[in-house]
Amino acid sequence: MVYNSVLLQFGGDGIMQLLPIILIVIVFYFFIIRPQQKKAKDAKKFRESIGKGDKVVTIGGIHGKVSEIKDQYFVITIANGVDVRVQKSAVSPEFSQGTGESELQQKR
Repeated sequence: MVYNSVLLQFGGDGIMQLLPIILIVIVFYFFIIRPQQKKAKDAKKFRESIGKGDKVVTIGGIHGKVSEIKDQYFVITIANGVDVRVQKSAVSPEFSQGTGESELQQKR
């Protein structure tokens, strides 16, 4: 009897106490977790679409043109006779153009 009265007394308030925590979790999911997952998915899609001859920029700031593609890395030509091997995850989707044409050729 006493147990039932305690449950009735706190039963309605228990959900109201958990409501702010549930709302915080929902807000975190839609404003932090979901956009980050979308950005990671878009970056992976970009890295898979890079082809030979595309201009890329690494996260370290090295500009170059893709000359060879392997499973885990790209070989990037940064100057005549200078090739650098970088991980695919080191290519920045934010700064890479993805086209093999130079800016001067695009203006013509």
